[in-house]
Amino acid sequence: VQLQASGGGSVQAGGSLRLSCAASGFTLNYYDIGWFRQAPGKEREGVSCIRSSGSNTWYADSVKGRFTISRDNAKKTVYLQMNSLKPEDTAVYYCAAGRFLYSNTWYISDKYDYWGQGTQVTVSS
Repeated sequence: VQLQASGGGSVQAGGSLRLSCAASGFTLNYYDIGWFRQAPGKEREGVSCIRSSGSNTWYADSVKGRFTISRDNAKKTVYLQMNSLKPEDTAVYYCAAGRFLYSNTWYISDKYDYWGQGTQVTVSS
């Protein structure tokens, strides 16, 4: 079982990045996928989540209207499009897979079964 996050990099404020989370070794269709981030000295926080079918998506208030999560189950990949990036978005971003997540649980790390290795996003002012 493996989740591979990629697409991070360094951008200036106002720029965009698209993160990808590629799954292997398990059936992605059965899993909800979340994105989390952790900035230096801060706790890991939930950024967004998409249900296995794509029917529901959730976002942290801090990224609503700027980030969009999507998935392509045929390609076994989940995406996080990040627009209008701010310096406070700087963090290591992780994707994770879980099941039966809901609006009141998707942001809880312990609800996820598998984690990717993380990709660094740096936004300069």
